[in-house]
Amino acid sequence: MPEIIAQMEKRGEYGEFFPSWLSYFPYKATAAYEFSPLNEEDAKKKGFLWYPTSKQNYQITLKNKNIADDIKDIGKGILSEVIECAHKESCQHECTGAFRIIEMEFDFCKRINISLPRLCTNCRHHERLLLRNSPAFYHRQCMCDKQNHNHQGRCQTEFETSYAPDRPEKIYCESCYNKEVY
Repeated sequence: MPEIIAQMEKRGEYGEFFPSWLSYFPYKATAAYEFSPLNEEDAKKKGFLWYPTSKQNYQITLKNKNIADDIKDIGKGILSEVIECAHKESCQHECTGAFRIIEMEFDFCKRINISLPRLCTNCRHHERLLLRNSPAFYHRQCMCDKQNHNHQGRCQTEFETSYAPDRPEKIYCESCYNKEVY
């Protein structure tokens, strides 16, 4: 063990996370890619595995613009269609270019009365990721300026939040938020 530790210390690895070259997974298939996307060149420079996105040759049978907006106007025949993704492989989300609706998804959309998706599953996943807040925290001040919240002028409470200062949302401290909502 002392010999292994000495070798690792010599390489600067001891006490660090496992080196990227030990990972069996390509960078694009990890959660790291979702938070810090890298292009192929940068990922390889950092020692990560990379794989090219393989192109599929799906035979599209239904253009996404031809799908009815109201789920009530769509029958189960849609389950046999290969639907064109609205991004048409033009995004950086490993777009497959086409997708199918499965019966459970169709039944779910019918049950809650929502329209069918226009994006492939990879594009939908990446669109949802854009809705997440950043994993970084920012020092902010409460933006409340209501007169009935036990403060004069703007509230002076400061806190950490995942909402960046350049975001449009109004950020309140817990006290002002509770007074506003309850």
